[in-house]
Amino acid sequence: MRSNKPIALVTGASAGIGKAVSLGLVKAGYEVIGTGRNTSRLARVNGVTYLDLDVTSDESVTAAVEQVIQRYGRIDVLVNNAGVGSAGAAEESSVAQVQALFDINVFGVIRMTNAVLPHMRTQRCGRIVNISSVVGFIPAPFMAPYAASKHAVEGYSESIDHEVREYGVRVLLVEPGWTNTGFETNSVRPDTPMEVYAKQRTIADKLIVEAVKAGDDPDAVAQAVVAAATDTKPKLRYPAGSRAGLVSTMRRVVPSRAFDRQIRKMNQLAG
Repeated sequence: MRSNKPIALVTGASAGIGKAVSLGLVKAGYEVIGTGRNTSRLARVNGVTYLDLDVTSDESVTAAVEQVIQRYGRIDVLVNNAGVGSAGAAEESSVAQVQALFDINVFGVIRMTNAVLPHMRTQRCGRIVNISSVVGFIPAPFMAPYAASKHAVEGYSESIDHEVREYGVRVLLVEPGWTNTGFETNSVRPDTPMEVYAKQRTIADKLIVEAVKAGDDPDAVAQAVVAAATDTKPKLRYPAGSRAGLVSTMRRVVPSRAFDRQIRKMNQLAG
């Protein structure tokens, strides 16, 4: 089966940002394959073909990419959206818990990229769009493992983009701010909670809930992804939503001491 449309593969397409991105790419004229761990129970988006995929499994990633290639003959855009959040003080999460988060947020991106790149290099074209976050370039107290994973995705993406440009492939970043999704309910809770952090953890949890509720619609992220996929001269980074662009500018121009004070004030941290 071949399609006259360009082919887009989206991980974590079951809800929230991934669902909005899939719909946005369909509207932009793409044949979209959306993935999730178990797609049989999804409320499906018209125009999206669904495929089971676990980004923590080498075998699952390889099988899914080969299935897309066999069916459509190519992959023009990969959107690495699958991810999980975290909550709690850094000291409250065991190394094993953080490793599990990185296995999705970072190594999932790497597995997918490694699986798709050989095909894109052969085609001499392709875009890999990695969903990062504003916490990929700013601190996030009481979300340290999540912030660390997004910092890792930023460094990985910017570095590999230099490696593959000569083959017609670009690796780009979309950086949402707070987005109105189920982020807070799906975040990993600390597996070794400590009383010393309990009060501030409660404050942080409340701030996250409020920020998500007041956040941008997932469509804002979808618009940024479509731009990254289709721009003739793509940018490395695409802030997604009204606040993300402002935060990105502030990070560049505000003196570090003033920025640090603002982070502590926003997070109601003493000292």
